[in-house]
Formats: sequence, C-alpha cells, structure tokens
Amino acid sequence: MKITVIGAGSGSFGRGIIADLLTPSARGLGQVELCLVDTAADALGRMTALADKLSAEVGRPLTVTGHTDRRAALPGSDYVITAVSVRRMPLWEQDFRVPQAHGVNHILGENGGPGAAFHALRSLHLMIPICRDIEALCPDALLLNFTNPEARVLHAVSHLTGVRALGLCHGVFSLEQLAARLTGVPPEHLELTSAGLNHAYCALSVKDKRDGTEHLPALLARLQSDEPLDVPPLFREFARAFEVVTFPSDDHIGEYFAFGAEFHGRKWSYGVESRAVGAEAASESPVDLYLRGAGPSEPLLRPSGELAVPCIAALGRTEPTRLSAVNVLNGGPLIGNLPVWAAVEVPALVDRSGVHPVPVGALPDAFAAALTLQCQITALVTEAYATRRRLPLLQALLLDPCTPGIAASRALMDDMLSLQAAYLPTLE
Repeated sequence: MKITVIGAGSGSFGRGIIADLLTPSARGLGQVELCLVDTAADALGRMTALADKLSAEVGRPLTVTGHTDRRAALPGSDYVITAVSVRRMPLWEQDFRVPQAHGVNHILGENGGPGAAFHALRSLHLMIPICRDIEALCPDALLLNFTNPEARVLHAVSHLTGVRALGLCHGVFSLEQLAARLTGVPPEHLELTSAGLNHAYCALSVKDKRDGTEHLPALLARLQSDEPLDVPPLFREFARAFEVVTFPSDDHIGEYFAFGAEFHGRKWSYGVESRAVGAEAASESPVDLYLRGAGPSEPLLRPSGELAVPCIAALGRTEPTRLSAVNVLNGGPLIGNLPVWAAVEVPALVDRSGVHPVPVGALPDAFAAALTLQCQITALVTEAYATRRRLPLLQALLLDPCTPGIAASRALMDDMLSLQAAYLPTLE
C-alpha cells in the first residue's frame, strides 16, 4: 500500500499521520510505503527522520521517502492525504483584520465569514493543481483532505476535478465529548449522529449503544434551561434560539452568523490582543529533542485523533466501521433539506466495498435555511475560482451575513485581491 502525504512537514499534521500508522490498529494495513511531501526541505527532512526512527523503535517497518516535488511521489499512490497552506498565520490574520477594517463584524475569519472566501481561494490555488496531478499520475487514488475551509475545498475538488475525495475533520469529536459529559454516558458507549456542514453541524441523535436510549431531547432541554452548565455561551443560545445542539466551539459556529461576535467577542484568538507581549524564550521542539536522543518517544507516538488512517484501515475490513463524520457531496440527498450539489458532513460506514455516507433525513428548518445560504456562498467561491471572475466573489461577499454593504464589499475585495495577489488566482 502506498500512502502519499502532502503537507507532511507540519509538526502536528505530519507527526500525527506517522503516529497513526504506527498504532496497533494500523497493523492490518500490511507493508506501507509512506511518501512524505513538503516544499519546505528542512521540515520535510525532520518528519522523514522522525518516521524512520519511530517505526524502527516500535518494530513496525515503514518504507519512508521524502519529496519536495509531489509529482515524484504520486505515481502508484493508493491514498493521498492533504493538509496544505501557504504562510498560514500572516494571511489568516489579514483574513480577519482587513474585513474588520471595512466594517465587518466577524470572528475567526477561517471557515466562514468574508475572510473565508479568500482563505478558500488560496487553498484552491494549491489544491486544484494537486488534484490535476492526481488525475494524471494516480487516478485511482482516494484523496483524504484536511485542507480548510473543508466544505469549500471539497465542493470545488468534487465539481472541478475527477478525483475521488473525502473531507475529514475532528470537529465532531468535540460534541461527542461534551455530550458524554452532560449525559453521563461513557464516550465508548455513545453514538452521536450529527449532520450539516463542516464546523456548522447539529446533532440528530445522541444514543446509548447499550440499550438504545435516546438522550438528545433531554440534552437539548438542559441546554435550554437556566441550569448552570459549563458550556460555551453561543452554543447554548443555539439550543434556545434554533433548538439544535451544534458544534460546541463558539468561534467556529459563530463564523457563519452575524451575531457570532455578540457572544464570542471581536478579538482574534491568535493575535497580540490575545496574548501577553514579552520576551518568549525559544524552546526545542519534542521532535528535535527526540531526534537527537534527548527526548521521549511517547508523546510523539500518541494518536492524532484524526480519521485518515482509521478510514484507510476500515477500507480493508469486511465488517463495517462507523466514522462519525465525512465530508462528501449531498447526493441522494444525504441531508433532505440541503442542496444535492453541496458539500455536507454526515456519518459514514466504511468497509472494503467503499465509503458509504449515511442518509440522515432533514435538519431543523431554521438551521437548514442558514446552512443553505452558506452552500450558495460556497458555490459562488468555486465559480469565482473556476471562471477567474470577480463578480461571483463579490456576490459571495454580499450574501455573507457578516458583510455590511456593497461599497464595503467592493473595497474589501479590492484590498484583499491586491494584498494577497501572490497567493491567489488572478480574477478579472
């Protein structure tokens, strides 16, 4: 089996994939050829050395190679895993601050809101060429994508290329953990069924697998009550106003709504306004310590919690494995009141015959209406990329609930296309 990981130089993403491939549950994969790809040669070298040393230590041989040119790695790949970005933090900060300078009252600026339109275009500028190479060099490979904004990237990949693709994200586990705490059902006995868009989903069932008890009505009632609970404030307001139990991360779910900042605030969580200013001593990373023999392997071998390797392992088994969330097109439809062409997030059953997304029916109407608007925005961003035209991008900005008006949207668009010209497709 050949697995190619693009964006492997990341100390978190690359390490996590390596660790997952070394877990006992991945031994059923047999001999694995692991091709690590990154344009940053130094970071790539560290991850390649880490994979070699860890695999030797645990006695799980991996054939590991590193490549700065993905076209050298892709031929023969069975799976391609992507988590790519360029100058992530500085450009993300622009995604947040430039819209705010034009009167946009938003939060985070990553997956929803006006900033996400430019994040999506940057990601597509990286991802679509990768997909063209997959089409040419390993057309039968399955792409497992982690590049954000997940729904927007998957929508474009699925509509503009012939690559078989799934979007994966660990966000749903946040609700699984919170639901287990509030219901008292141990996490291993809880089956959560959630659906919607990536980072904007809601629970449709919270069931105890031991006896079939459905806990969602009682959980929703607790969140709607005045009982003191240690839960995020906007998450709780969604229970009261929309009657849904949604993603318990106010910065993520709040991205898609104009009132998000009302509960989360307008600080950028990663900016200077959110941390003390002072001399910060540089410390050697756990990877570097381990590679020079001065640090333990145990933290580096901890599973990532991501679904790529579990999905690959499940595709080799006869007995179906349930994945809590995959991002796919809404064919069928899987979610009855969202567009069939939209990229949605639903559970899936996986076995050697393939990935089988689970139809879940309809979402609560008001919540679905808000998500349908986001689907239209996503389609316009894909159109802007595909046609290289500014008009669909402007329309996407104007539809966004956080945008104050036409003049501000035009000015914002012109500013961002100029400031990020080196990282965006050229739009006419």
